[in-house]
Parts: sequence; C-alpha cells; structure tokens
Amino acid sequence: MTAATHAGEFSAIWHVTGAVRGLAKGRHDQILGLAIGLGAESLIVNQGLKRIFRRQRPTVDGDDRFQIRRPLTSSFPSGHASAAAFAATTLIGWDGRRSAPLWGTMAAVVAISRPYVRIHHGSDIVAGAVVGTAMGLVARRIFRCAGLG
Repeated sequence: MTAATHAGEFSAIWHVTGAVRGLAKGRHDQILGLAIGLGAESLIVNQGLKRIFRRQRPTVDGDDRFQIRRPLTSSFPSGHASAAAFAATTLIGWDGRRSAPLWGTMAAVVAISRPYVRIHHGSDIVAGAVVGTAMGLVARRIFRCAGLG
C-alpha cells in the first residue's frame, strides 16, 4: 500500500500510464489531454475544495510504520482518490468499458492506500472518488469536442 501511495504522489502513476498508453496507441494528443486534465483536477481539488473544507487528517504525518510524504493540504477530499477516479474515468472513456477493470482497479488501489497509511479518513476517499469521477465525465465531453475521444 505504501508503494501505491507513493505512485499516486503528484499523479505520477497516471502521467506515466497516460504516456505509455498514448505512445503505444499513437495518441500523443491523449497524453497531453490527460496531463492537462490532471493538472486542472489537481488545481480544483487541492487549491479549491481542500481550502474550503480544511478537514484535519487522522494523523499529521501518517502511521509511523510507513514512510510517506507529509501532505501540505487538508484532508477532504482526497486528492489521490480524486486524481485516480479522474484518470480512470478518462481512460475508460477512451479505451471502452472492457478496460474498466484495469483502470478501476488501479484507481481503487491508489485511493484505498490513503486510509491504510492513515493520512485520510474513509469519507475523504469517497468524496475524492465522487469529485474525480464527476470531473472525469466532464473532461470526457470536452475531450470528445476537441477530437480526443
């Protein structure tokens, strides 16, 4: 779970996945689209929603058994869960429903890693997943209009 938390830092797992996938499919436009979408998602969640709610984390530094980065933002909603749900929703939109188990599982593991290392409440994860999915659905429409669908 610690590895999943680290992979989710700064959406690294999603940027790498988007790049590898886009290169393999010859869809360089989708690499850029996912990167821009993740940047917008992060800005809205981390600089917008988290500043509104200002919820304290279950622990300041996480569980002492796990070496993780100390977050600078508040707990609600989870940025890891939001980014994971956003990326999974976007990638499923591009790759079709048959890809849902792959992208959904990756997203779930990243999201669930956060309460495991005691840096988020369970409700932070649920809210992050809802926000990320909603933003992903909006992004899918925008991407379709831009010819990225």
